[in-house]
Amino acid sequence: MKKGIHPEFYTNAKVRCACGATFETGATIPEFNVEICSSCHPFFTGKQKFVDTAGKVDKFQKKFGEKRELGVKSSKRATKPVQPTTTPEDNDTTN
Repeated sequence: MKKGIHPEFYTNAKVRCACGATFETGATIPEFNVEICSSCHPFFTGKQKFVDTAGKVDKFQKKFGEKRELGVKSSKRATKPVQPTTTPEDNDTTN
């Protein structure tokens, strides 16, 4: 490797999460902060957690959550009346 062009590598860089967890890892900066770590991420914890800083989840729930209940679909299309079907026995004129 060329000398003087690569950043210094810290083998014990401290990472602080917004949930309060801290751990060490290798990085090019000695310490940094993260919003989500393996201690609070929904994939690892199994709990659902919305990380919403702009209120987009609430806006979506407000817009679409009230229109449809669970299992009930609303349709904007007009339904056509069902025509009765005839069977070949109804058309039998040989009696």
